[in-house]
Amino acid sequence: MKCAKVLIIDDCPDGHLLLEARLKHEGIELHHAYDAPTGLTMASELQPDLILLDIDLPFMTGLEVCTHLKRNPDTSALPVIFLSGASDVWTKVQGLELGAVDYVTKPFHAAELCARVRAALRAKRMQDTLSIHADVDALTGLHNRATFDRRLERDFAAARAGSTRLTLMMVDIDHFKQLNDQFGHPFGDDALRAVAQILRRGVRASDSACRYGGEEFAVLMPGCDRDEAALVAARIRSQLAELVVSRGGQTARVTASFGVADDRDLDSAMHLLDSADAALYRAKRSGRNRVELCRATPDRDAASEAHETHAGGDALRSGSGRGL
Repeated sequence: MKCAKVLIIDDCPDGHLLLEARLKHEGIELHHAYDAPTGLTMASELQPDLILLDIDLPFMTGLEVCTHLKRNPDTSALPVIFLSGASDVWTKVQGLELGAVDYVTKPFHAAELCARVRAALRAKRMQDTLSIHADVDALTGLHNRATFDRRLERDFAAARAGSTRLTLMMVDIDHFKQLNDQFGHPFGDDALRAVAQILRRGVRASDSACRYGGEEFAVLMPGCDRDEAALVAARIRSQLAELVVSRGGQTARVTASFGVADDRDLDSAMHLLDSADAALYRAKRSGRNRVELCRATPDRDAASEAHETHAGGDALRSGSGRGL
């Protein structure tokens, strides 16, 4: 288990030393900020598992710091324990209503402080576990559709802001309906897991491989143009062409078709999705088990048809998908 990171925001150096002494046997990694602005910056960049926040900071109180933390999407989920020499009930209530998970009064009782820190870290681990499961497709272990939708918008905006390329690779297993019909859905599930494993190994560490729905997958590739992505797609397609799925004495070869598009000359994340899907649709119509790139002049008919497939096909994706 990785070491938990705890950020202390306190303007008093002696307070940091005391907390370090009290928590030295807890197996945590302590980080120190001695003023509010530094603490806010470190919280955003470090993403600690817990923040120990002194309420009596100069210039900006701990209550104001907590308000900033909870308003920032990057830090809103970080748990905060307030530290204060005041035992005023209303101050505690105000801190808890701002979103803090606990409140410890100075001078600290060592056992109480450690117990409250452990409890907060346990809750954070549980929250992280639930969040991970919410983002993962249970069958394949890849990111799920909801995660893809969020990351597509986020990565498209980041590419625009940073003047970099974003490429989307769409992957669809060929003849998946026939595979399910001939060998059964458990066999089809094995095929989906096998394809997902090859995808996971074949893409770059910075890429996000997702199960888009049914037998279709999507890979977001930040900082990569369509020509670079085409090489990755060609390598994965070749590996899939060698894939043989076996179950209960039955075997079948599995292939997939690929559509690749980047965000050049596109004004929205949805247009990127349409462009990649149009390229995938051409790969299907051109014989399958191949990689197609988006065209410099968009194929409007294919893009429109592919978009209609997306809009109306989600119910089919759980079973037969495109049927191509």
